[in-house]
Formats: sequence, C-alpha cells, structure tokens
Amino acid sequence: MGNLPPSSIELEYLQSTRGSRRLLAVGGGRGGVGKSLIAQNLAVYVAQLGKSVALVDCDPTGANLHTQFGLRARTHPPTIDGPPDDLVKALVSTSVPGLSILPGPHDAIDPPLQLRAGRKTRFLAGLRALSTDYVVVDVGPGQSNLALDVMLGADLAICVTVPEPPAIEATYRFVRAAYRRRVRRALVSDRFRLSLVDRALKEIGHLPSPLELIRALGRTDRPLAEIAWAEAHRMHLYLAVNQTRVRTDLELSGWMSALCRQHYGVDLAELGWIEHDDSVWLAVRRRRPLLIESPTSKAARNIERLARRVVALTSAKQEHTPTPEPLLGASTLPSSPDHYTVLGIGRSSNDEEIRRAFKRQREVYSTGGLATTSLLDDKDLDTAQLRIEEAYDTLLDPVRRRAYDLSTFPEADAPPMPNNIVRPALAAEQLMLQAELTREIGPDTEFSGQLLRKVRESQGLELSEISSRTKISKPHLVALEEESYASLPAVVYVRGFITELAKYLRLDPVQVQRTYLRRMREKNV
Repeated sequence: MGNLPPSSIELEYLQSTRGSRRLLAVGGGRGGVGKSLIAQNLAVYVAQLGKSVALVDCDPTGANLHTQFGLRARTHPPTIDGPPDDLVKALVSTSVPGLSILPGPHDAIDPPLQLRAGRKTRFLAGLRALSTDYVVVDVGPGQSNLALDVMLGADLAICVTVPEPPAIEATYRFVRAAYRRRVRRALVSDRFRLSLVDRALKEIGHLPSPLELIRALGRTDRPLAEIAWAEAHRMHLYLAVNQTRVRTDLELSGWMSALCRQHYGVDLAELGWIEHDDSVWLAVRRRRPLLIESPTSKAARNIERLARRVVALTSAKQEHTPTPEPLLGASTLPSSPDHYTVLGIGRSSNDEEIRRAFKRQREVYSTGGLATTSLLDDKDLDTAQLRIEEAYDTLLDPVRRRAYDLSTFPEADAPPMPNNIVRPALAAEQLMLQAELTREIGPDTEFSGQLLRKVRESQGLELSEISSRTKISKPHLVALEEESYASLPAVVYVRGFITELAKYLRLDPVQVQRTYLRRMREKNV
C-alpha cells in the first residue's frame, strides 16, 4: 500500500465503524513462520487508512516487535492487574501516524504477569478498553491458555504457517487445542459435563480432532455431544501461508481449509498467502515494517491483499454470523462421505468438473503430501485415496452415477449441492472491490495497471487462470498490471494483450486499449 490514499469504499467503511473497536489476533502453532511480520504490517496498513491502532506484543518467547519500528526495548512489563489506564500509559508511539505499540517484557527475570493463571481475563478486558479503533495482537507461538484465549476471543483470528511439515503439523495441533479450550470454556459452569469431557479426553489418550471428541461424547451423553457439535460450528479461524515458492504452496491454504472442514468439522478459512521475498529480510535488517520499507515488493502486495480482506471481513456490513446449529446424527457426522463430498463438488457438476476435482483431490491426498501432514495416518490416507478413486469411477460413468444418485439421494426434490466451496475472505474482498469499481469505472475512466488488477481481484481471478485461457504469458500479465513497460514486447503485441485481457475481464476493450496505451506512451516520453 505504501503511501497510497485510502479508497472510497475503505473511507466509507472507516466512517461506518467510527467508535467501534476491533480485536485482531495473529498466532497459531510454530514459531518463526511470520506471525510478527503479518501482525506488524496489518497494523501499519490499518493505520495508513486513518485508524488509530494499538499493536500488542504478546509473544512470551521473544517480545521484540519494538525492534521492527526502530524503538528501544523496555525491560519492565506493563502493569496489567491494575486499572485499564496502566495499559494506556504503557503504549509507545511509533513513526507511523496513529500506530502505537504495547511492548512485551524484554529480558524480564520473572514471567510476564499476563501468563499467570487468573490474570488473563483482566488483561483481555484491558485490551478491549484501549481507546483505539483497532487492537492487533501478536500472540506468538504455542498453544498456552493465554494464546488460545486471545485467538478465540478475537473478532478475527489468523493462524500463520509455512509450507513445511513441522509448521503444518503445529497448525493442526493448534486447531485441536483451540477446540478443546473452546468446549471447556463453554462448560465452565457445568462441572458434571466438564468432567465427562475430561474423562473422554483421558480415554482417547491424545489431543483429539473435534469430530473424534464429538463422537466419543455422543456414545455417553448425546446432549453434551450436541453442545460440542455446536461449538465446532461456532469456531472460526483464518489461515495465511507465508514463504510460498511453488504452485502447490499457493494452493496449500485452500487445501488445508477444505481438509480441516471435512476431517475436523471446524472452519479454518483460507485468507491468502505471502510469497518468499528477500525484501522481507531487508526490511527486518533495516528495522522498518515491510509496507513502509518496500511497499511495491511482492510480499508487501501479498500482505496488502491479506490486510484488505481483513478490513472487508471486519466491516460492519460483512459481519460473520455463526452457522445454524445442525442436529447431531448420522447425517451430520458421516463415517463415509458421499462421492460428491469426497471430490469436493456439487451434484450438478459435469464430466470436466469431475475430472478437475479428481486431479485436485488426488494431489491433496497424495502420499507424502504437505496438506495431510499429521492429519491422517497411513491407513486413513489409503482409505481416502480409495474413496477418491471410487468416487471418480462412479460419477464419470452415467449409468453408475444415476444409480448412485437414486440410492443415495432418494428425495426427488432434494436441492442440489453447491459446486463452489465458500471462501469468506475472498468473497468479502470481492464485494468491497466491486462496490468501489461501480464508482470508479465510467465512460471517461483511464485504465491503469493498478485498476486492471483491482478488476481482476474483484472477480476472484488469478493471473495463472487468465494466462491459461488467453494464452498471454504470466510474466507479461504481471508487467501489464505493474506497468513495467520495459518488460513488455512491441506496442503492436501490447495492444493485442490489452484487448484480450479486457475481453476476459468483461470490460470495454476499446476504452481499455485506448487509455492504457495512451498512459504507456506518456510515461515513455
């Protein structure tokens, strides 16, 4: 984002939420995956929109957010067991207007007070009482009760991982721990049922998945299992993948989201990804946030998009309401999902969609695949692979598919399943961008590379998809959006590229070509 002014829709959002306070938490799992990177730059992004932001360093293993803003360490932790004013006094201003830091203890002999039992509620209440529009908390690694409570109590909680098996395993473990914590908190006033949960956990012998715990509770206390099932539906986390390098890394967040929904029964929604970029390393060395030091870098643009989605998700008009609580039963906790669910498609899917889904699922559930790390053991993975093969063979054969549909879905008037998986972060971003574009695009609009990118993102399109359909190479599409004219071929080819891109984006090709080429000529003079 750099020093770009806020958009009209973002300004409208800011006005609509004046006086409201949003608590955003960034944490989940393993250390060193980029939680601090996202937290600090998310805070910078929102502050650049004109909001007041408090960035809270809640990392017990290394409170050093101050370093990234060129500030000196504070050796004394803020007093959190007193009045809320004590936290306000501990805020430290930064060079970013509107952004303050609540530093964590640095080189403290004793553990931070907020990590001790009995202090968490007061600390969280103090954060909510800060007189800022936004509070962004860098939770730090691990799954301590404080980390879980902050993430579960936030208006929007972001889990961060990298495309490496240890980090992915830690992310799934964090989701399981967060669910266990949520169920226990829901039963804190019901000691009898809480004891039943503890007994079930002891009998299982390990930190179970939500569905595993729900099934265990259902064997002894159905109403308790209903409560646990409802808590699974109310739990909402978002996932960001950092340091992506190859195509499968870019798809990892979507894969993990779908797997978590199917095998855990909870919502770990895809938020986006951040490309591996040496600009991040340089920004850390220079002790400046990435969006300030290198706002046009690849990673900065990725983070900007993540932050924009967060803004859209926390908009008053885009409040996320809990999913209605379904009744627990064979239909809600199937031991063997139907063929359409296995492939992640709807009942109206055609043969080509079935083939694409089969290829995707086979890659997701491949032996040694990243997304299934620690999620499935070898036996469960073999079973999943066999189900994928069976679903593909059945649904691609018209006769077998018809027989399967009649036996599995006997209700003739049953509504067809949706073909697309809901991606709330992408949907919220698209709605915000579409509303903005209706005001920006008119008969006299000049189409810049930035505007073309905004149109593309408002339609949820990736450059790779456009490249495969239009046969324009991805590097040339990137150059068009970034207005890197030196990387483009002769004007006659650029004219053709712009025309095809405009048609694909459903824009007026004549206007786009005329205004873009005029802009190109003026900048090359």
